[in-house]
Amino acid sequence: MTAEPFTRPARDARQVLADAAAVTGPAVREAVTRLPHRIRHPVGMHFGWWDTDGTELSAVTGTGKSVRPALTLGACAAVGGSRSAGVAAAVAVELVHNASLLHDDIIDGDLTRRGRPTLWARMGVPAAVLAGDALFFLAVHVLATAQPPMDTSAGVAVLTASVQELIEGEYTDTLLEGEGGTGASLKEVQAMAAGKTGALMAAACALGALAGGGDEPRVAHLRAFGAHLGAAFQLVDDLLSIWGDPQRTGKPAGSDLAARKRSLPIAAALGADDPAAQQLRALYACPGPLSSAEQELTARLVEQAGGRAWARHECERHTRQALERLHGARPEPGAGAELTALARLLTTRDH
Repeated sequence: MTAEPFTRPARDARQVLADAAAVTGPAVREAVTRLPHRIRHPVGMHFGWWDTDGTELSAVTGTGKSVRPALTLGACAAVGGSRSAGVAAAVAVELVHNASLLHDDIIDGDLTRRGRPTLWARMGVPAAVLAGDALFFLAVHVLATAQPPMDTSAGVAVLTASVQELIEGEYTDTLLEGEGGTGASLKEVQAMAAGKTGALMAAACALGALAGGGDEPRVAHLRAFGAHLGAAFQLVDDLLSIWGDPQRTGKPAGSDLAARKRSLPIAAALGADDPAAQQLRALYACPGPLSSAEQELTARLVEQAGGRAWARHECERHTRQALERLHGARPEPGAGAELTALARLLTTRDH
């Protein structure tokens, strides 16, 4: 099956993302105003809208790259829906994504997010936990009150199921981190990544298709498109976390290596049967954080053991499968072209 049947998109991928942010950002902020005042304030701090004392910081919505809203709106258009029909679904997905980020920052002990101090670091763990909880339930409320043609019952079922998968992936990650550097198999790490990243991207596409009135086969194809794209997206993230330019990624070089995290390229390398993999397993089995020199050595060993090549190959494979499933959805040509361009950008990016 060919992967490029569409004409040139009307908008390039970066414009698709910018337009999605322009459409959903204000809607996310409007949804947050429905929260009770005391929890609304820390949520707004997470998004970068307000300072600790409530001072307005910026008119910018602060919702990140808007990848998931762009997929939701694109999937809605792909089945012939209007942009307005997909906004509620896009908002719900973005609220869930940000809820997960609030909780992730606590679990990982991260002090910064999007160039700002994380909420837990500024206001404490209870505020960040409750802000995340509030966003999860707000997302369900937004979707449950969406207008036709969204099937709200089906939509809520898709969203809540994806949240359960996300939580399962997050909890599995914490369990794997607690087992020591060589305790997780590649299959386990792949399943964990599918829950943490793939589930919500799959839901974003499925919800967009439901919002646009898509039939069951088209919804299923678009859900699979999102799942494969999520897998490829995570592989790129993992590659960049080791070999990306910190000036481009905005993340410290080697942070995953320093913490002995088992990202996908690392898990693939740890499972290899060669001298580099053996040395890597010994290095990962040592207690304590890795030094800068050990991080550089680890990156070389991961590459020598085939982890980098494996991750690139898997990224290409998942991208091909994503585009095949997009074809199967028989998307409207313009929307299909834009979703293809977006998939290409997300899986070849350098940050």
